[in-house]
Amino acid sequence: MATSIPMGEVNGTTVTEAMIEHLVHTFYGRVRQDDLIGPIFNAKVADWDDHLAKLCAFWSSIILRSGRYDGRPLRPHLMLPLEGRHFDRWLDLFERTALDVLPREAALTFIDRARRIADSFEMSVGTQRGEIRPPRHQGRKLPA
Repeated sequence: MATSIPMGEVNGTTVTEAMIEHLVHTFYGRVRQDDLIGPIFNAKVADWDDHLAKLCAFWSSIILRSGRYDGRPLRPHLMLPLEGRHFDRWLDLFERTALDVLPREAALTFIDRARRIADSFEMSVGTQRGEIRPPRHQGRKLPA
């Protein structure tokens, strides 16, 4: 019996698991080298292969609705020393990577979802600290 490779149509562009894997691995390669957020990730992630597999499953579930991810992504982030500048840098790197490795229309969908995730996580971190943080990433300009 042949197995099918999950893929989906995103803004008129086919997105495959391989494309998601390429995006995730390229992006987190950049994150690990980044002076601002690299140390935070590198201090917390003990097994990068396992972490990247979870992140691929997460994005597959978000974009392809594959149901591959079964976890609680917010919880680990609540314990990190994250500030607005960390979310901004994460998005800077993610948006640039998405535009570099994906067809533009697919990249725009990933970017939209990433901005929503960043807003949600940033507001939740603020709430955990007794702060009110408004969403602020939807109006960002795309990287040049």
